[in-house]
Amino acid sequence: MNKQRLIPLIVATALFMENMDSTVIATSLPAIAADIGTSPLTLKLAITSYLLSLAVFIPASGWTADRFGARMVFSIAIAVFMVGSVGCALSSSVTHFVIARILQGVGGAMMTPVGRLVLLRSIDKSALVSAMAWVTVPALVGPVIGPPLGGFITTYFSWHWIFLINIPIGLLGIFMALRYIDPIRSEHPERFDLYGLVLAGIGLGGIAFGLSIAGLNLLPWTVVAALVGVGSISMTLYLIHARRTGSPVLDFALLR
Repeated sequence: MNKQRLIPLIVATALFMENMDSTVIATSLPAIAADIGTSPLTLKLAITSYLLSLAVFIPASGWTADRFGARMVFSIAIAVFMVGSVGCALSSSVTHFVIARILQGVGGAMMTPVGRLVLLRSIDKSALVSAMAWVTVPALVGPVIGPPLGGFITTYFSWHWIFLINIPIGLLGIFMALRYIDPIRSEHPERFDLYGLVLAGIGLGGIAFGLSIAGLNLLPWTVVAALVGVGSISMTLYLIHARRTGSPVLDFALLR
C-alpha cells in the first residue's frame, strides 16, 4: 500500500479508537455504576472529565508536536490513552474511574490534532483531500458503533472489555506509526504560551464543568456558581493576554 493511503489509515486507527471510546460507555454506565457502587448520574462525571481533559490539553498539542516531533508525540499519545483505558477497566471507585478518564483525555487531546498535523506534513497537497477522506470515514464510524458495541459487550461479557479492546488497536497504531511515519518536527518551534494555557484551561474547565453539573445536585449551587464565575474571569483574562502575545496557545484571530 502506498504512503498516500497508509499514513491516513494509521491516523484513522487512533481517531477510530478515540471517537469510539467517547461513546461506547454511554450504554454501559448503569452496569459500571452498579459495579463500582455509585449511581449512573454521578458517573456522568466520567464523561464530563474526559471532555474537559480534551479541551484543556488540545491547545498544547501543536507546540508539543513541533518541539518533540509529531511521530513521537502521536505514539506517546496512543500509549497514554491505552494506560488510561487499562485504568478505567481496573477502577473500583468513582474517583479512580474519573482519574483514568482524565488520563484518556490527555492522550486523546494529543492524538487528534497531531494526527491531522502528520497528514498535512506527510501527504502531498494534491492528494490531501483523498487522504482526509480515508481518515474521516473510519473516525466517523467509531461514534456510530460505540453505543451498540458497548451494550453488546456489557450484556454478554463484562463492561471492563469496552476499555480493554483499545489495547490491541493502540498497539497496532503505535507499531505502524513508528514504522511508517517520518520523524516530523519544527526546526524553530515558537515559545510555548504556558501562562495562556493555564488561563484557558481554568476558563474552559470552570465554565464547562460548572454548567455540566448545574441542576444535578452533586455540588452546592454556590460552588457551581463559583466554578462558572472563576472560569469566566479566567477566559476574559486569557482574551486580554492573547491580544498581547505573539503566539497565543489559542489564536482566536483565526476565526476572522
